[in-house]
Amino acid sequence: MTLLVRHLGQQPYESVWLDMQRLTEQRDKNTRDEIWVVQHPAVFTLGKSGKTEHLLNTGDIPVLQVDRGGQVTYHGPGQLVVYVLLDLNRLKLGIRELVTRLENGVISLLSEYGIQAASKKQAPGVYVEGKKIAALGLRVRRGCCFHGLALNVDMDVEPFSRINPCGYEDLEITQIADFIDDINFDIITHQLIDQLEQQLKNLQTSV
Repeated sequence: MTLLVRHLGQQPYESVWLDMQRLTEQRDKNTRDEIWVVQHPAVFTLGKSGKTEHLLNTGDIPVLQVDRGGQVTYHGPGQLVVYVLLDLNRLKLGIRELVTRLENGVISLLSEYGIQAASKKQAPGVYVEGKKIAALGLRVRRGCCFHGLALNVDMDVEPFSRINPCGYEDLEITQIADFIDDINFDIITHQLIDQLEQQLKNLQTSV
């Protein structure tokens, strides 16, 4: 069963979140797994166990309490957000392995641009020179997952200074534009989707 990839353009966070919940509630054993690609207008999101103490000075940017794992993060234009809506039971895939595969997809993409990146076992996400370039947060319901990852491509990172990103004080944030010129967002999007599809390909062909 092949993945269905949906390119949503720029959409408000809340409407996409509600659509993810709806699909997850309504899906059955025959529902295709999907990847949604989107950018969001400026918004802070606080995970289901997130602490408001990590919101320092949000200003005029709205804050949404959501149902993903993790603490607080920022979404805004120029950030590539990829949501994975997968039947984990059908794929026989644990959440930790999924996180690793998503991280590896980002790491492989960055390596194509000569950017050396790595993951951290105790702090999900992808890091370059100790700075966070991609965040991950997932939710599992009825054996299926939604939410996903956010890769900083070419964006205004100032709002990250208004929070403790992912709950870590003084965590520095970086983006692809800090390392290469002439960013082509569409090309990077397709390259990341290709990498993620490779990470999930063997699982998909076995179901």
